[in-house]
Amino acid sequence: MKKPNVEEVLQQGIYGPLETKPDERRKFLGTIRERIILVLKKGQVAETEIYPQVEKEMAANPQAHLFLNGNMDYTLLSKYVKLATKYKLEHTIVTNKEHDSEIGLVLAMEYAIDKEEIYITRKELKLPEQEKKKGFFSKIFNR
Repeated sequence: MKKPNVEEVLQQGIYGPLETKPDERRKFLGTIRERIILVLKKGQVAETEIYPQVEKEMAANPQAHLFLNGNMDYTLLSKYVKLATKYKLEHTIVTNKEHDSEIGLVLAMEYAIDKEEIYITRKELKLPEQEKKKGFFSKIFNR
């Protein structure tokens, strides 16, 4: 590994450590694309109901980290903070005064997973408990 020269040390002292992919990190609330499990835009986070996909992925990935857009009202974020607490996930509310991302929520890992489709485009439907318990034929014939 190359030892930093005096100029690099001074620059990092003044501006902070060098960061990989700063534009990507601004967009994705501090993380990079290759680590992301799923993303919700601000409008989706603002909806009353929680996206079932988020809960499903939180349950399946206990080592994931939740990033929330701190430029949004906390009352809109709190349902996802509670969900992260339920699944014992770490979460960070990211407030960037210089850049307001259209992203409202990011669920990511600490390492690259390179998931192809990260944007949730529509909410999965939750079936009522009674519907889940009925068999295939009873659903067809008992309508």
